[in-house]
Amino acid sequence: MTGDIAVLGAGMHAWGKWGRRFVEYGTVAARAALADAGLAWGDVASVVGAGTVRGGYPGYVAGATFARALGWQGARVTSVYAACASGAQAIASARAQILAGLAEVVLVVGADAAPKGFFAPAGGDRPDDPDWLRFRLLGATNPAYFGLYARRRMAVYGDTAEDFAQVKVKNAAAGALNPYARYRTPVTAAEVAASPVVADPLRLLDICATSDGAAALVLCGLEYARRRGVPDPVRIRAVSTGTPRYPRTELDLPDIATDSAGTPGPSGAPDAPAVPETPEVPESPGAPEPPAVPHPPTAFRPSLAAAAYEEAGLGPDELSLAEVYDLSTALELQWYEDLGLCAEGGGAKLLRDGTTALGGRLPVNPSGGLASFGEAVPAQAIAQVCELTWQLRGQAGARQVPGARAGISANQGLFGHGSAVVAVR
Repeated sequence: MTGDIAVLGAGMHAWGKWGRRFVEYGTVAARAALADAGLAWGDVASVVGAGTVRGGYPGYVAGATFARALGWQGARVTSVYAACASGAQAIASARAQILAGLAEVVLVVGADAAPKGFFAPAGGDRPDDPDWLRFRLLGATNPAYFGLYARRRMAVYGDTAEDFAQVKVKNAAAGALNPYARYRTPVTAAEVAASPVVADPLRLLDICATSDGAAALVLCGLEYARRRGVPDPVRIRAVSTGTPRYPRTELDLPDIATDSAGTPGPSGAPDAPAVPETPEVPESPGAPEPPAVPHPPTAFRPSLAAAAYEEAGLGPDELSLAEVYDLSTALELQWYEDLGLCAEGGGAKLLRDGTTALGGRLPVNPSGGLASFGEAVPAQAIAQVCELTWQLRGQAGARQVPGARAGISANQGLFGHGSAVVAVR
């Protein structure tokens, strides 16, 4: 059985600071996706909502919230929260339902009405919450560790503040062509350099904003798409939603721990049973060497891409474009390497060569990325797949990547959440 599912419809509500409820944004995106699919709301068998923790009670039950806003019609509902990877995990849930035969048509929706300024954890004492701990123990806002990543790249790979600025220049140029983007004005490197320092070496224009916005997808099986007269739809071929592995050699706030697998259990807990040693078997003379078993990457973000490539049966050299989670300009360069678009430390050269710009060999963030949109947390991974869909259909207008046939999206959220989605045509 194929693991492919079809993207029958894609829709968005423009990003910005609109001052309205997230439900309104999500409903607009959902109706746009249904219209794009040529379906009525009553055709939907299941709704998967990506949750927002800032939307109050309705945000935590996003599937039912959007179903109610569209009008109760008996659809099954699911709500997913996985921080910045919520949208991709919502897609994974919808895909599982379709492949299991539980629903022919699934609507996936994510929306947010973000607060002004940088994100902070909810109030109250929560010592089991690593997000709360990094604020309480370290006083580290998100830009603080964006800055740490940037400094590491400068120290290890020789990246410069000018390289980071050029990421913003590139993404702003693409975002200026996207009607859904919040920021639609080209930016120069001089303007980036003149913006206020937020977390050295990163300046205000190196860091994404927080935004209101929404995105939605209508997903279905391939046979259903054919019955609807769409014989060659955009297909989601892989969804990776892995977690980190211990030991971790690079600290990734707010996940402060680096190792736990080899430590003793809690006081009083029984020890794990000993694993018996496997006796050695003498080799036969002339016996061939056993084949080497490739090990998956141990670093978190590269492991997300590797799992998606393996499931999709393609590699980075077969991609036409990528949508990555550019919380900061420096982090986008890191994603180039994590996705296998270049060797470790080669991200800045890829940028300087123009490879990742519109018109380059492999455009990254042709949507404009978070640099142009800002964060609307439950919606952004869905928005990435909307962009892949439009690009693979040839419907991206002035930002169209010629001949696009395969794309990947990737992002990383708090608490070990991460995702990568591969779409093909």
